[in-house]
Amino acid sequence: MDMNLISAVQKYAASKPATQPDPKGASETSLGKVAIDFAQTLANSEAAAKQAMIGDADPHALVQALAQTELAVEAAVTVRNKVVEAYQEILRMPV
Repeated sequence: MDMNLISAVQKYAASKPATQPDPKGASETSLGKVAIDFAQTLANSEAAAKQAMIGDADPHALVQALAQTELAVEAAVTVRNKVVEAYQEILRMPV
């Protein structure tokens, strides 16, 4: 497994607060939840940036929000690159 992928995912997971375990079990984890979490991270960062522009935000909160967004985007790009690489590998397989 690529070390950049592992590093990006670990940094992103470490930047998120710990949550309670899912009562339905780990099998219910879906890509939809990840996408919603990603979108929420981007929305939080955008809101912090808007507040900073009008002077209502703590600079530290803005930096933290931007760092979380950077990690989320880095993780998403790394995963996307791995998916594209796997797809290209499948295309190269003989039928």
